[in-house]
Amino acid sequence: MKKCDVQFDIDAEDDLFEIYRYVAASDSIVQADRLFEDLRRTCFSLRTSPLRGNVPPELKDVGVSQFREIRLKPYRIIYSMELRAVTIHCILDGRRDMQTLLQERLLR
Repeated sequence: MKKCDVQFDIDAEDDLFEIYRYVAASDSIVQADRLFEDLRRTCFSLRTSPLRGNVPPELKDVGVSQFREIRLKPYRIIYSMELRAVTIHCILDGRRDMQTLLQERLLR
């Protein structure tokens, strides 16, 4: 199987750096570095198995099925796939109000 390209849209890049800044300020730069790398590694793992994620239940409930998610608890990585390209749309803390966040971010 060919590898897929993985790209981050601007919102996902912002999410990743906002998570980094928050963890660096509230915990440590070492922890922020570790989490940043774990999140990036998880995102890039979609290169070889992009269909392993599931449709987020909050979107499935409103009839939207073009987005999938994988998790690195407590974070949820929301992405879509078109041909051989995976686009990461957002990286969100799953402890937040996901129904509202996903509808605001993905269904604009």
